Amino acid sequence: MKKRILGRGGLEVSVIGLGCMGMTTGDGQRTDKTEMIKLIRAAVEKGVTFFDTAEFYGKRANEELVGEALGPFKGKVVIATKFGFDLDNEIPDNPTGLDSRPEHIREVAEASLKRLRVEAIDLFYQHRYDRNVPIEDVAGTVRDLIKEGKVKHFGLSEVGVEVIRRAHSVQPVAALQNEYSLWWREPEEAIIPVLEELGIGLVCYSPLGKGFLTGTIDASTTFDGSDFRSSVPRFAPDALKANLAFVEVLKDSAARKGATPAQIALAWILAKKPWIVPIPGTTKLSRFEENIGAAELELNAEDLGLIDGALAKLKVVGHRYSETSQRMVNR
Repeated sequence: MKKRILGRGGLEVSVIGLGCMGMTTGDGQRTDKTEMIKLIRAAVEKGVTFFDTAEFYGKRANEELVGEALGPFKGKVVIATKFGFDLDNEIPDNPTGLDSRPEHIREVAEASLKRLRVEAIDLFYQHRYDRNVPIEDVAGTVRDLIKEGKVKHFGLSEVGVEVIRRAHSVQPVAALQNEYSLWWREPEEAIIPVLEELGIGLVCYSPLGKGFLTGTIDASTTFDGSDFRSSVPRFAPDALKANLAFVEVLKDSAARKGATPAQIALAWILAKKPWIVPIPGTTKLSRFEENIGAAELELNAEDLGLIDGALAKLKVVGHRYSETSQRMVNR
């Protein structure tokens, strides 16, 4: 599989990564550990070298899963994980549950190293910005962990331009993880320009719009209470029906290119910048194989012009998060 570089520190990853969150939490679906390990190892065999997890996912179970699955490939893959939540204690005056205090970052790093079964964390993101801790202190702590050989690269997630600049001035940021897709293009306004200026890579989560852009969801689709999308405004019945116009754009392009809507959605992201890497998540081998097919799909200027021209006429209906979750990504 083709490779891309994240940041100026030379972090090389496969052009498409694998988001592992849903293997222990996500859409309310039960997953089988043995099958998930098989899927992760199949991804390695297919050339994927970039795997995304976090201590927050499944309350650390996701890191344990990824660590076990990738144990035989030590040194051959890149594992990204995250810090920034307090999973065990309630901190006074901190209703968000965030905790990026330097001592807590160190605690998480030590525990993640053990769960992931590695000597150093390849990419260590701050999961969400903690307003109670100066970002300079966060970046400085990760800088020290890098000097100690426990972390290789520093990342941020869902932060604004000012925070990116302040963090980067202390410790170079290799990658920003952000939601980005043709269904959520807000990063194009200010985030992507500053990433290009500073030489920071963009890792895209939810590149398929939480499953919406695959074309498998229609106006009759409903989500039960165990599926987080049941509380997401843009998946509400009326919004869902209106937003299907985006899927029609993908279907038209897919028909022209002999591809699937999901492959077009991922190829569109890959065509935007050579330092952008999507990390679609799945628990199904067939979907994984479909997704990585986008790595070989070339969208030329005409293809992109037709897609972007059609998208320019559309407006997304509904917020991307519930009100509670939105507070966690409010920059």
